[in-house]
Amino acid sequence: MSVLVYTESEQGAFKKAAFEVASYAKAVASQLGTTVTAVAINTADTSALGNYGVDKILNISNSQLDNFNADAYASAIKQAAEKEGAKVVIVSSTADSKYLAPLLAVGLEAGYASNVVEAPSSASPFTVKRTAFTNKAFETTQINTDVKIVGVSNNSFGLIENSSSASAEEFSPSIADFGVTVESVDKASDKVTIADAETVISAGRGLKGPENWGMIEELADVLGAATACSKPVSDLGWRPHSEHVGQTGKPVASNLYIAIGISGAIQHLAGINASKVKVVINTDPEAPFFKAADYGVVGDAFQVVPQLIEKLKTFKAQQ
Repeated sequence: MSVLVYTESEQGAFKKAAFEVASYAKAVASQLGTTVTAVAINTADTSALGNYGVDKILNISNSQLDNFNADAYASAIKQAAEKEGAKVVIVSSTADSKYLAPLLAVGLEAGYASNVVEAPSSASPFTVKRTAFTNKAFETTQINTDVKIVGVSNNSFGLIENSSSASAEEFSPSIADFGVTVESVDKASDKVTIADAETVISAGRGLKGPENWGMIEELADVLGAATACSKPVSDLGWRPHSEHVGQTGKPVASNLYIAIGISGAIQHLAGINASKVKVVINTDPEAPFFKAADYGVVGDAFQVVPQLIEKLKTFKAQQ
């Protein structure tokens, strides 16, 4: 009857989201008076999960799961939930988890609440708070099914250390041939990913051309941030589509989002509203983005950003 949590990994290492959902699962387990069991798939070292309240780890080692497949992963997690008799399953809100969660819900005949931002306010009835209307509002949702699936919004609950002695057990679910073969995967290995970044530096057409992106990358390096862009920039080929954030691109839920030379179209704002602090740098004081910003700078990015970089470098040198 433990709370089951799927802890995502990439290339054998846990993502930051894995520790956040583990922290959330511990909070739920404390409310229910039970333990936390984590599912780890093809992960080299799972010991860090014990730092976030996990009591038991089901290690799945299967070459069929080397590359993500929503059907296969949902099947594996379903079998783990049934093995543990789990009534609550916790997943993250990464792109992969959003693909597999509905499949898992069907398999377990479970209710699924996505984009949850807080621990349940009530265990009976099971009640959670989640974002709605592209992060413009909150709603309170009851999950009344026997099995419940909670998708935790990225960077909403945080990492909460709660050391425990986690036992590990090998688990070998039955994985069918789902008829999909991954030929190759190309990923940038030297950058912070948008999904895991605490800080995102995003720029738009105000930069006038791809040749001016050096200062954006330099600012990102100083802050340890991921780089992103608006849809017009990716459409023009100035930046790769993998950096496009917004309603039709990647959603961003960073702690700090800095928008440079982006006017703030509604589709862009819908994709970044979940970010906690939004800073805007734009020459147009009437730019829509200023209405959504926590802090705004009216000025030329080519003057403001270099000065910001220098100030940050000076500040960091004094630490």
